[in-house]
Amino acid sequence: MNDSVSDRRRAVVIAGHSGDLDHAQQAVSDAEPTVREAALGALERLGALDDATLIVALADDQVSVRRRAAELAAMHPTIDLIDALSDDDPRVVEVAAWACGEHESDRDAIVDRLISLATTAEEPLVRESAVAALGAIGAVRAVDTIIAGTTDKPAVRRRAVLALAPFLGADDIGRSVEEAINRALKDRDWLVRQAAEDLRRITGS
Repeated sequence: MNDSVSDRRRAVVIAGHSGDLDHAQQAVSDAEPTVREAALGALERLGALDDATLIVALADDQVSVRRRAAELAAMHPTIDLIDALSDDDPRVVEVAAWACGEHESDRDAIVDRLISLATTAEEPLVRESAVAALGAIGAVRAVDTIIAGTTDKPAVRRRAVLALAPFLGADDIGRSVEEAINRALKDRDWLVRQAAEDLRRITGS
């Protein structure tokens, strides 16, 4: 990053803290992705980041800008993240999945895509994020997918166990959930066991 780019980025960050809305808005179209990222954050801080700007940023040609836009979209529940969930870069997909969990959107297309990611994504971080989002959304039809996550890699297993919390005690699926948590209590990874113990303690089950 050369000095001029660094200076521009710093100026945008300052604009977000000083209330310089015009400067932040102009920087959204800067030639440098680091400046565009900073501009998105500045606009969010100023309460001026609108959906139209986020939608453009989610289609930016730079991964880092798309990822930042997906992160900020978590605070904008009207943003449709279905395309971001199919981004070419798994770093964007991971954050988009997390943002969908923050939205708690049970829209069929979103849940279907998250289920697919939780079971087929090559990157463990994407599977982990998708499982967590499904738990936050609380879609009953995703329970089998979340339970499957309790047999994945350790980080995914841990997140999947916690994602089962909304389904404890449900009449139709409760037994499967209980069995998955019981297995997790004996998991070879201590963090997975700890997650199951924490879940038991929090829910009093």
